[in-house]
Amino acid sequence: MSEPTTEPREVGITHPANLLTLTRLVFAPLLFWFVLDADANQGASWAAFGLGIALAVTDFFDGRVARRSNVVSRSGAFLDPLADKIVVIGGAYCLVYVERYWWVPATIIAVRELGITAYRSRWAREGLALPARTSAKYKTFVQALALILAVMPTLEDHDTAIAVSLWVAVGWTVYSGVQYLLDGQNALSTTGD
Repeated sequence: MSEPTTEPREVGITHPANLLTLTRLVFAPLLFWFVLDADANQGASWAAFGLGIALAVTDFFDGRVARRSNVVSRSGAFLDPLADKIVVIGGAYCLVYVERYWWVPATIIAVRELGITAYRSRWAREGLALPARTSAKYKTFVQALALILAVMPTLEDHDTAIAVSLWVAVGWTVYSGVQYLLDGQNALSTTGD
């Protein structure tokens, strides 16, 4: 006999999953400062690397804690992608400033992130949810990995590896963005609007 399934319960901002997300938001400016402070090393420092790893771990565990607790949170649904975008876009542009990243791929990532956020918000106002795709979760992982590699001191002189990891992140970013656009078009065609 199977266990009865229960609907997830709504929780507030003080749930541990949301606190992990808030931690990412609070510590993002410190990550940016570490990158900018290591300007002579093109943003590479053990402080930036360690904090980058810690922020990536909070991103992994906030969703896991929410699922394990069988909870949903409107504030978490808003804050989690916001925290991801702040860390990724802010980190990328700090790396552009210290001349570790080229501005073109950083801008492609920023335009996709902000554009898809606006696109999903538009659909949400019309009552249509575009849930997070698996490819978007991989995209976030690949973006975080590219940022972490860029600030890793042992890779400071490996510009080609850093450029390749950044362009792989751009590829995943564009790919997942196209999937969201197609999801919206498919939803539009099935609703008859």
